[in-house]
Amino acid sequence: MRAVIYEEYGDAEVLRQATLPRPSPSAGEIVVQVRAVEVTKSDTELRSLRFPVKWFAWLLRLFLGLRRPKRQVLGSYFSGVVTELGPGTSRFSKGDEVFGSSQLRMGAYGEYLVVPEAYTIAHKPRTASFEEAAAVPLGGLNALHFLRLAQVQRGQQILINGGGGSIGSFAIQIARAMGARVTVVDAPQKEAFVRSLGAEEFIDYSSEDFSRRSVVFDVVFDMVPGSDYSKCLGVLGPEGCYLSGNPTLWRMVQIIKTSIFSRRRASFAFARESQAELEELSRLLDAGKLRVMREVYALDNVVRAHQMVESEQRTGLIVLSHQQTSA
Repeated sequence: MRAVIYEEYGDAEVLRQATLPRPSPSAGEIVVQVRAVEVTKSDTELRSLRFPVKWFAWLLRLFLGLRRPKRQVLGSYFSGVVTELGPGTSRFSKGDEVFGSSQLRMGAYGEYLVVPEAYTIAHKPRTASFEEAAAVPLGGLNALHFLRLAQVQRGQQILINGGGGSIGSFAIQIARAMGARVTVVDAPQKEAFVRSLGAEEFIDYSSEDFSRRSVVFDVVFDMVPGSDYSKCLGVLGPEGCYLSGNPTLWRMVQIIKTSIFSRRRASFAFARESQAELEELSRLLDAGKLRVMREVYALDNVVRAHQMVESEQRTGLIVLSHQQTSA
């Protein structure tokens, strides 16, 4: 099968195409012919071993390989067609169109992927293309998880710091579907994009300090690892909720202190990526309540796709298609 692999850590140029054996399922596993896979910030960090959360890097390196990657095929969020069933499987049939997560098994940069059917995988939304469906699980599951933690209510004011990325773009739409009013902080080139998703207010962090606004927010959803915690709390109401989707170790300590010593709620609880939440996202897509803004690259243009994600030049999500070839 055709796949994109990396045999050493480094810049995007370490990625190359290769031919690998087609995998076979064991008991409880299914084989998916991958049609599309999202290129995520995590993919670029795993490839380069450069992480914004420094303490996390060494833990992952022990798991991934100290000197070179043990798992050479990236890609965790995919869509495709079930082609083979291992013994003891019952959730899916051959020919089912599915989407979901292969977790740290990764492998979706390959043409075929083996995953346990117990993983967070669901039938693809009827109204979504394979490219759209592949772009949903990472951002959608995390956004839904955090906004449910915040117990968002109709009419509340939400600030999303770093709202132009994968998780933020879904958080805008899900918050709007919950009836909230959304303000986004991000780079100026993201303004049109986030407004198209439903953000009512936009703050360009390069020219304005969001903490100087007079608005008091009910929820602050912070996706920026190096953000100023005091400024985030400064715009939060006395009983508001602060959420960190990308916490440093020190930020975790700050959050715990806030939860203990104030009336504010604060959390860095990571998303469980549950089956029920993925199915809820599928329903929201089919109901027209979510839009997936994505750019699609052919598999042989993977280096450029990684560069776009890594540099934050993108406006929208980046997806690799196994069905396309560059001209």
